[in-house]
Amino acid sequence: MELTSQKRELKLHGTYGFPVYVGRKPISAYPTGSFPWHWHDEVEFTLAASGSMEYRVNDSRYQLSAGQGLFCNSGALHSGSALQEARDCDYISITVHPRLLSGFEGSVIGSKYVSPLLESQGLPSLLLSPDVPWQAGILEYLHKIYELCGGRENGYEMLVQSCFMQVWAELFAHCPSRSQKGQNEDPEKLRRLREILTFLHEHYADRITLDDIAAHVGLCKSECCRFFKRQMGTPLFDYLSDYRVGKSLASLKAGSSVAEAAEASGFTDPSYYAKVFRAHTGRSPSQYRREAGDIDRTDT
Repeated sequence: MELTSQKRELKLHGTYGFPVYVGRKPISAYPTGSFPWHWHDEVEFTLAASGSMEYRVNDSRYQLSAGQGLFCNSGALHSGSALQEARDCDYISITVHPRLLSGFEGSVIGSKYVSPLLESQGLPSLLLSPDVPWQAGILEYLHKIYELCGGRENGYEMLVQSCFMQVWAELFAHCPSRSQKGQNEDPEKLRRLREILTFLHEHYADRITLDDIAAHVGLCKSECCRFFKRQMGTPLFDYLSDYRVGKSLASLKAGSSVAEAAEASGFTDPSYYAKVFRAHTGRSPSQYRREAGDIDRTDT
């Protein structure tokens, strides 16, 4: 997953003329069992086709299970990871840029119905359950979008846009307005979390100390550790190790040695890197490099 230094995803979500992206994969497709924290301008809907996974959006944590869906608003910081008790999660990701919903700049639909939800402090995310009638309706439209984008029959773009408008109408009718604030959202807390994550992601290849991180966000060292653990559910340097392992995968796949991959991703000791790598992926760096090479040869 390619990100800017501010953790904005670089992946093209569809085209400018039709800004819709639909993809499907198991969470196990990520060797570390998770995709990193990031954000993008597009609204994202995630459908769990089978299994379950943990999905984080800003300050909220969800267990997304088969049959359920999740709405993630534009600009919300989010990540997903495998659950230890679950074998895997096959999920569908559907993103749409708000301009497909708003139409032309200054439209009534955009100003009256789209912008209020995009800017709502009370709606960074929403779990969609098939047991709630209006949410079940949204899930049906999303599955229809998935089918339409898979078939790509003549005129499918118009039908996809129509389905998105139906989804948005349901969200607008049942979700908080711009003036309502989310019960668990604290803008200052989220800003600080973004700053820590951005710092870690920008400097993962360097030698990072707790002093560096704490000074960057203006906290004492003990509070910096407590804050990160409260928000992320994992110790700060455990998170950094996991992120570094994820960043090292490209080096290994490109044929770098274990020592080279370790150094490029911020590990000073190849032996420690190999130990952490195995703990996070269930295999050694050398084994991953061999498997990645076998896949490349099969694809050519």
